[in-house]
Amino acid sequence: MNRVQQLFAQKQKDILNIYFTAGFPGLNDTERIILSLEKAGADLIEVGMPYSDPLADGPTIQQSGQIALKNGMTLPLLFEQLKAVRQKSEIPLVLMGYFNQVMQYGEQRFIDDCVAAGIDGLILPDLPLFEYEQSYQEMITRAGLSISFLITPQTPEARVRKVDELSRGFVYMVANSAITGAKSDITDKQLAYFERINQMGLKAPRLIGFGISSQETFSQACRYANGAIIGSAFIRTLAEAPDVEQATLDFVRRIRAKVAAGEEMRD
Repeated sequence: MNRVQQLFAQKQKDILNIYFTAGFPGLNDTERIILSLEKAGADLIEVGMPYSDPLADGPTIQQSGQIALKNGMTLPLLFEQLKAVRQKSEIPLVLMGYFNQVMQYGEQRFIDDCVAAGIDGLILPDLPLFEYEQSYQEMITRAGLSISFLITPQTPEARVRKVDELSRGFVYMVANSAITGAKSDITDKQLAYFERINQMGLKAPRLIGFGISSQETFSQACRYANGAIIGSAFIRTLAEAPDVEQATLDFVRRIRAKVAAGEEMRD
């Protein structure tokens, strides 16, 4: 059982997963951001592998990826940075990116380097389920890595159940069918989708992402899943921050404050 799986075994609600792009805003900010996220109370961290053609990412994350690449971020450098992080932290770490990056790097080399760097899981939105089953499931499972697949409001029930079967980390519930990006609120249509998935009784844990950006949207998402994922709103915070560490601490504490208040009200 890796750190991601241990997290979901120990905690079933209000899980906060924060995404950031490696190499942004500075090339060597990876360690500072991860350690600050852990200190502030994040449960799980998605480390984005910057890529020149990020199909699912909105303008905020696209821009952060472009800046990271210009800064000089590469996969070999990222793996070295993550090895250093693992000397100081045991927080669950998931790499998020695109399968083309993995293919260019070399599939087995990529998996081996993930293990050596202490990575716990993968999110590769463009990896087809059948391709994963036929060619990569055994390799990834043998390495002890979890993998998480995405569903959207338009995903048919049969595919939702297949994603539930294959996801060894969590089911990534995309809150809407658009690209990533912070939204001001969650619509009634999205809530109906969350409730429909709830009623399916899936076995894997679920986290809701895309459009989660505030105390309110995080708390609302947590009522329908094990937790939620925040990306674009955090990237914008980093982009504007004179002090990356302090901005990270303040951001997570603002998100967590709503959950704590809600718990006190329920008590």
